[in-house]
Amino acid sequence: MSSANIRQVSLAAVLTALGVAISPFLWFPILASKAYPGQHMINAVGGVLLGPLWASFIAICVGLIRMSLGIGTIFSMPGGIPGALAVGLFQWWLRRSRLASAEWAALAEPLGTVFIGGTLAVYLVAPMVGRNMVLIPVWIGWSLSCIPGAIMGFIVLKSLRAAGITKHLAPYGLGKPEE
Repeated sequence: MSSANIRQVSLAAVLTALGVAISPFLWFPILASKAYPGQHMINAVGGVLLGPLWASFIAICVGLIRMSLGIGTIFSMPGGIPGALAVGLFQWWLRRSRLASAEWAALAEPLGTVFIGGTLAVYLVAPMVGRNMVLIPVWIGWSLSCIPGAIMGFIVLKSLRAAGITKHLAPYGLGKPEE
């Protein structure tokens, strides 16, 4: 196993553990689910540092562990995975286009969570409910969770970059701190 693979697995394990560890302390009830900005923060950090597949894997692991411990709901799966995927894909696009630094991709997390995940939750997880009447409230409710989480993730990534930690932390890295 190469050192890059070991770093990826190690960082994924740390982010998964962090996501589970902060979940009992950083949540609030919203509609029929539990809003968890910490998950969105982990999605943002994982998506930028590890890419879309690892970030989605982390979201799955955190969601499954939270549900098994009784501190999460079934909505953690359709909410977490698309958000992590969106951040990872947006990070990849930003790095290729060189339009902005990669940590700005953290702010794409609400696009995946609210619009893709919220729609999936309403149409797949909760199909018996009047779909059109529930879609907008779910989008609004999930926005109250994922927007603060994405902002926290952005701040964490900016702080890691400023401290010079991310340069060798992940395979994508964030380069040198801005002068």
